[in-house]
Amino acid sequence: MLTTTVQPDTQRSEWFASWFDSFHYHKLYAQRDDAEAAGFIDELIPRLRPRQGARVLDLGCGAGRHSKYLASKGLRVTGMDLAAGSIREAKKREQPRLRFLQHDMRVPFGRNSFDYVFNFFTSFGYFEQPGEHMVVVRNMATSLRHGGVLVLDYLNVRHAEAQLTSGEIKEIDGVIYRLTRWTDARHFFKRIVVEGRDGEPLEYVERVAKFSLRDFERMFVPHDLSIEAVHGDYRLSPYDYLDSPRMILVAKKRGPSADARLLPREALADTAERLGHHRRVERTHLRKEASEGRVNAALP
Repeated sequence: MLTTTVQPDTQRSEWFASWFDSFHYHKLYAQRDDAEAAGFIDELIPRLRPRQGARVLDLGCGAGRHSKYLASKGLRVTGMDLAAGSIREAKKREQPRLRFLQHDMRVPFGRNSFDYVFNFFTSFGYFEQPGEHMVVVRNMATSLRHGGVLVLDYLNVRHAEAQLTSGEIKEIDGVIYRLTRWTDARHFFKRIVVEGRDGEPLEYVERVAKFSLRDFERMFVPHDLSIEAVHGDYRLSPYDYLDSPRMILVAKKRGPSADARLLPREALADTAERLGHHRRVERTHLRKEASEGRVNAALP
């Protein structure tokens, strides 16, 4: 298959493009380390039971902490992330079964290319246009082989709302991080103000969509993804709507059925309203992709 690296649109000023590629992002989330990643993978692999040499995509891989450990389990792993700095760091870990690409997940990344697609640590729900989330789900489903599995690790909205701390100050290596959190009907927000020893303070604002389990079910149905299990934490405990810190979805790609063809028009009506008429926005986004020449990056 063809291989290419797709650069993001440099004209965009999306918050995640600059924040995830910053030195301060990695300092602030340093507790999300290799040990945490290994513990999660050690729970996940016995549940999934992948064959040796199975092809895996770690979508939104960051600096590659999950990818590296997955490769050590005998899997053929491709890590993909928008952040150029993270990919440069990840490439230091490359080996015959492990490689990394800079790529925007809104741009297609192959057809029937992977046995598993993993999207860990809330690497979804960031986009300005609601239909862009549907585009990413489509891309993930298209890249999976028939019978392939998507594992999407997302925050649990009700738990996050209950545990929300409005203000927090952290000092890391002499740098002050002032965190302010708030929420509205559709998103969580976090403002990060960075105060170093020299220079003007830096400011970033995170925004993550409040997607529920039902939202994901409705986004998955049109793309033949069927949720088979939902876990509530990185130990893969049962999911509890109120108390679980995470919502980890395990979905299998199935062939289209008569029911699946009928469901989108009926079952997606209220989701389209909630997500800002995502089907219409998705069509607009796809037309924009075609006009800009943002075409496949097929992976081996």
